[in-house]
Order: sequence, then structure tokens, then C-alpha cells
Amino acid sequence: MTKDVIALTTRMPDPWSVLAGLLSGGPDKLVGTSGDGAVVQLCDAQGRPLVSVEAPLLVAVEGEAERLLEASAPPVPYWWTEVRATTGVAEAEQLAGTFATRLVSLLGGSAWPPDAVGSLVVVRTDGAEADDVESDGVSAAPVSATARPAIDVLTEKVAVVIQDRPVVAMTAWLSDAFRAAAEAGLGLQIVSPAGTTLSPAVRDVLGGWPSRWIVQDERDGYYDGLTGAVLRWQDGMFAPVAAPEAAEDAPVAAVFRDVADTGERQLGLTFRMVHPADDRLVLGGGLETVWRALTGNPPAGWGTSEPANLPWSPRQLTDLAHRRAPEPTWLVVVGDPSRPGLATVRITRTEAGVEEHVTVAFGYGSDEECPVDALPALAEALATRHHLQSMLVQLRKARRDIAVPPRFEGPGVPLAFVLGAEEVRTLSGDRARRTPLPATPVALGLKSRPALYYPLPGDPSDLSGWLDFERLMRHLKGA
Repeated sequence: MTKDVIALTTRMPDPWSVLAGLLSGGPDKLVGTSGDGAVVQLCDAQGRPLVSVEAPLLVAVEGEAERLLEASAPPVPYWWTEVRATTGVAEAEQLAGTFATRLVSLLGGSAWPPDAVGSLVVVRTDGAEADDVESDGVSAAPVSATARPAIDVLTEKVAVVIQDRPVVAMTAWLSDAFRAAAEAGLGLQIVSPAGTTLSPAVRDVLGGWPSRWIVQDERDGYYDGLTGAVLRWQDGMFAPVAAPEAAEDAPVAAVFRDVADTGERQLGLTFRMVHPADDRLVLGGGLETVWRALTGNPPAGWGTSEPANLPWSPRQLTDLAHRRAPEPTWLVVVGDPSRPGLATVRITRTEAGVEEHVTVAFGYGSDEECPVDALPALAEALATRHHLQSMLVQLRKARRDIAVPPRFEGPGVPLAFVLGAEEVRTLSGDRARRTPLPATPVALGLKSRPALYYPLPGDPSDLSGWLDFERLMRHLKGA
């Protein structure tokens, strides 16, 4: 049974329904809070946490339960309540399932996963808690949910999070774990079973060593879901197995190399905009321009974590970033399920103004055409209306549903690079227009102050396009 249970209810879990769910542990249990009241905990008589309940989230965006849980949900809007069983506590998982069952029975809806749904009777617990978490050579003290309910194991080097769900998403739980690990100077290692995929929102912030996405495998035990390196628990963290004496490279999991070209593609854009900081500024317009140009529709929803729960609204997005300033704001944006698309946005206040860093990808099936012909006009709109500084467009062989599998996916290849008008102006002489590439850059916008669009080969079967891109970057930087 999974550690995470989610109740998807048609009505809001009010304090009385939450209390009724918490009483599934019996009248002798204690109720407390953490995270400034955002997490409610059920504890045993000694105060040890058994179950932690995240504050209910109102989801008004279609398709998020299907994307993240592979499950049906009530019609939007519905309430998403996450319940997490504490690592190493007997019957905690059963207690989490019974809590979700009580919520659904009172408020209507459904619970995920179906096999976690329990009965309505009280779950008897003796408060027994394991001293250690031990599995396949992993041995470390579990973390008290009083401190960080999202973190399951803590060592001097890493925080470990166990995620037994179809998609490892940037949930509020996981976001809290990233923040806690960063504040403590630790890596974050996410462990998931075979068959799990990773949300691009998590991949983009996972960072480097010692942070990893660790996937369990019947043959090799554990391996890195992004690199394929076979891992073992050693010296307080998951680390690559040493290469055999006869081999030059460390072993790679066999299942990671088992790939086939399905014909699916992803079109990815990474761009940066720098806006003047004034009271009239509305953020999100550039991303909406991209979405409309490539899909015909605006984004469907956004949020500060996954699931993206709010209908798309540049004004509300701007208000949130303004309230958080000068601290940065991180957001996830999703599209209509009929055209898979996901973006992450980081908004920061700098001396130059208000900066938006956007990474967005759209998925296409083997029988669908990527709208590459729309790219020059899209680039011009960003350059003339949204203060574009630079943009890189890539095409890659990857899944239509945008999810990141624990299999080898080749790198993207560059389709185009765009340099904003202000950046073109700052380059000396005719450097921006006269490049070593065979294709002439296309001028965008005003003739007196153009942005430049540099077309690149963009064949996903030929990585030599990166050599052209490197030559272009060296030339523009004056190297």
C-alpha cells in the first residue's frame, strides 16, 4: 500500500469532516499542526506523528488528476486533499486510507489509489515505530513528521523522499522537501518504483549531485532515472556503483537502455524576458502568446505547485508575484489535455527590472506535425511586445504526454535561436548580423531596432546542430 493517499472530493473538507477522518485512529490519538497550520497531524499518545494531512486544494483545471494520478476525478472544481503516512510506523498506511475513505463518504468523490481505500472502522495502532528504515541495504533513521512530513529519511548528506505514485510531481509536499534540503545544504534524493515517470517541473529543479531521481529495478536494484547509472546505498546516500576493473565506465541499468523510437516529439522553448518595473506591468503575457501561437488556445491553468489548480489568469499571477517580491516566485503552467503542454516560470526582481525565465514544452504524436512554421512570427511577437531578451527552440524525440520516463531520452537539437532587439543593439558593429552560419538571420520587428532570428538545422537524428549553435554563441560573445 502506498504511503500517499489522496481524497478527491466534490465538497470542501471542513474542520468537522477532517476531524471525523482523524478519529479513524481512535479517541486516544492527538491532533496537532505544523507548517504554520498548513499540515494537520494525527499523533499517538506519546505525540509521535502517524498521519499528516495537507491543507485541501481547490482544483479548477481539467485533466490534472488524469495527468498526475492516472485516475478519474469529480467534475471541476473539486477538492484535492493529500494524506501522508509516516515512515516506519505500524498501521500508518492503513490509517491514511481510512482517513481518505471517511472524507469521501462524507463529501462525495473518490480516493487514490483505489487499493488504499479502507473501511470506516477505527484503525487500532499500538504506536510502534521502527528505529530504522531498512530495505535492500538502505539503513537510516526515519524523519519525524513533526519536522518535515515530506522527508522520509535524513542523513548528513541527503534527504530522501519516497514517492509511490504514477508521476513524481512538484506537489506542495515535495516543494517543501526541496526547500528544507536546500536550507540544510543537503541533496534531495527521490525514490520511486518501476513504472513511475517524472514531471518536467521536478526534473527542471532537481539539480545535480547528490540530488537524484532513484528508480527501483528488479534486475539492478536501483538506478538513476535520468542517467541510468546503477546505484547502491553507501555512505549515507545513493551513489553509483564503481565500474568493474575491466570496464572504463560505471554500469548502466539494462532497462534504461531499452528504448524504441515511437515517432513522438516534443517542441521545447526556453526564453527570458526583462520587463520595466512599473505599476502597469502584467506578467504571463509572453507565455500566453507562445501557447496561443502553437496550440490555438491560452494555457488552461497555473499554480505554485502540482496539481496546477487555478484557471489561467495573468492578472492573478502578477498579483502573486508582486506580493512575494523581492523574493522570487516559481510557477507551473499547464495546457488543455488535448494538447499536452507544461511550463515552469521563475519571476525575479533585479536591477534590470522584472525578469521572467520560462521553460515550456509541447508534445506531439507520430501522426502530428510540430508547428515549426509558426516560430518566426511567434519570436517577433515576443520581441516586439514582451521584451524578449533571448530564446532557444529545440526539437527532441520524447513522449507526447510530456512525462519524463526512467529511460534514455536523447537530447534535443536546436531549431532556432532568437536575440532580442536590445541585445542586438549592444553588440558592436555588424556582429549580430554577420555570423559564421550558412543561414542568414531573419530581422524581426522595427528595421531601425530589429531582433534577430537565427534558424538552425533542427534534425532530431543529427546532433551536429549543437556545433552550429556553439559557433554562433562564440561569435556573438566575441570569442
